Amino acid sequence: MTLETETVLDRRRLRRSLGLWRGLAITAFALAAGAYLYSGSDRLSEIGAKKQIARIAIEGTIWENRDQLKLIKRVADAKHVEGVVLYVNSPGGSTAGGEGLYLALRDLAKQKPVVAQFGTVAASAGCILGLGTDHIVARGNTITGSVGVLMQWPEFSELLGKLGVKYNEVKSGPLKASPSPFQPMDEPSRKVSEDMIQDGFKWFVSLVESRRGIDPKSVPGLVEGRVFSGRQAVELKLVDEIGGETEAVRWLEEKRNVPKDLKVVDWKPKSEASGWLGLGFSGFAEKIGMGAVAGLIGREGTFGGGGGLGLDGLVSVWQPQKTQ
Repeated sequence: MTLETETVLDRRRLRRSLGLWRGLAITAFALAAGAYLYSGSDRLSEIGAKKQIARIAIEGTIWENRDQLKLIKRVADAKHVEGVVLYVNSPGGSTAGGEGLYLALRDLAKQKPVVAQFGTVAASAGCILGLGTDHIVARGNTITGSVGVLMQWPEFSELLGKLGVKYNEVKSGPLKASPSPFQPMDEPSRKVSEDMIQDGFKWFVSLVESRRGIDPKSVPGLVEGRVFSGRQAVELKLVDEIGGETEAVRWLEEKRNVPKDLKVVDWKPKSEASGWLGLGFSGFAEKIGMGAVAGLIGREGTFGGGGGLGLDGLVSVWQPQKTQ
């Protein structure tokens, strides 16, 4: 083999090697750029973004959910968001979950005007979310109210006795793991449960009093936990006006000086399932038109719970009786 031939082959190998490294460098840059631009403060969405009204939908069962809280913080920090419509369609859920969202909404309201739009039902913890906003719009037939807290559990002690099953237990104190579904409730356990329920109830009622500017005891049935239609709620000052999103947006424009004719844009929580790198690249891929790739890498999460109510702790939820 001549020296000239060897030189040509060496040059070809060098070009292939350089091409490979260039490809790897471009891929790494795209991944890093996607992760940087789409993570944390939504840098990519801020670049050249038009002014808008953000729509946050909370539907189904409410529980303590970090993705929901992060979304509200993202909206609060988004400079191109002029106002927020909070759509609530929920019978309630855990009291702690409602509390967390309420506090997040109050923080949001310090930075941007927030209006609640109640859907078919916004009761119990769903009602708490409305109290976290500056104005509440409801349909005339929206089911709302159900102010209160409850704690429920089944008791199997008689059934176990009939089946010949004996339940044994050793615990550090008489109130540990009480109340229990495996034995009848005693008075000390009932007293502790009632005290905790009343403490949560006082907190809930204090929110109604401070946020709506009314005496809860003056509203017939309110402290007893009844529900109201949207029309009844307006008369009792639990809701501000009847309507839907059109009325909610009009309030933002007329009362909070939000520019007119802004687009209302859905904001949804990010899924953490893919990790920071997958999330960053999936968002970047969607932005540059690679939706199919984005779908394979990661998807956005949604608000709301599944079909069943699986909640621990104190519960603020409206549960209509089911017909057989």
